[in-house]
Amino acid sequence: MGYVADTDRYNRIAYNRCGKSGLLLPQVSLGFWHNFGTNDSYENMKQMCFTAFDLGITHFDLANNYGPMPGSAESNLGKILKEEMQGYRDELIISTKAGYDMWDGPYGNWGSRKYLLASLDQSLKRMQLDYVDIFYHHRMDPDTPLEESMSALDTAVKSGKALYAGISNYDGLTMLKAAEILTDMKCPFVINQNRYSIFDRTIEKNGLKARATEQGKGIIAFSPLEQGLLTDKYLNGIPVGSRIQKDGRFLNESSLTPERLTQIKALNEMAAERGETLAQMAVNWILKDGEVTSVLIGASSPQQIEENVRGISCGSFTQEELLRIDRICAII
Repeated sequence: MGYVADTDRYNRIAYNRCGKSGLLLPQVSLGFWHNFGTNDSYENMKQMCFTAFDLGITHFDLANNYGPMPGSAESNLGKILKEEMQGYRDELIISTKAGYDMWDGPYGNWGSRKYLLASLDQSLKRMQLDYVDIFYHHRMDPDTPLEESMSALDTAVKSGKALYAGISNYDGLTMLKAAEILTDMKCPFVINQNRYSIFDRTIEKNGLKARATEQGKGIIAFSPLEQGLLTDKYLNGIPVGSRIQKDGRFLNESSLTPERLTQIKALNEMAAERGETLAQMAVNWILKDGEVTSVLIGASSPQQIEENVRGISCGSFTQEELLRIDRICAII
């Protein structure tokens, strides 16, 4: 017999409305950026998906180029869905994206109509799905007219290949322009995906966080643990096999400066005082004011997923605690 979901799964996590839409997302969503690629353990992938869903995590987030190799995360999820979770498709929110380099030549990158729609077709084939729930443009394209990229999202929805449209890595002003275009097209644009963490306040500084709330759009935050820096992993140096050692592109040894390590240790002490791990406090901090719909976590094991979900019930922050975090990070 295949996988059977826990019958108590919807009592273990809260669901937030995505802006002013009808879509509800779990407070924590599972990202497939790392650990779902060609060289990763398929059995571990399955167990992470099962654990996430058993905990009420109904949203799985992908992109065309997630791997490595590019496309392999989508292919692996497609196999899991077909062989193990097919009966739960209508209980899942599956999202994917296009915008970064995916195939050779001028039509495999950025934001042209040609690239976005061709990429979506490829993604659906890899995942063995008729549609995705959310299709994102993965990044702003400085050379393609915004109207063209948004028109491609609109076509994706009106063709039935996506239910909702989203944008990722956009700034506040461009998000407003995109929202205006999509509204005129009567396209259900509901969500922004952006990097956000205790250490990275970009969406506060560029106005996207405030503007999304004003416009009734959802926000899903990725890299809430700052690629593992906001955990206890690096408190005593760089462990063997850590992401700093394996990756080098998005996180490297230069990221762990003495100043940063001092901040991490101070935040870890504060988390312990609150009865949380540093990772749990970092996830909680994202959700502190109700303006972020969901936190997108990556994981390398089912146990990490369980820890993050446990953390969201640890309690709210006092104003004094929030100011303390800001002082540690030298924000104020």
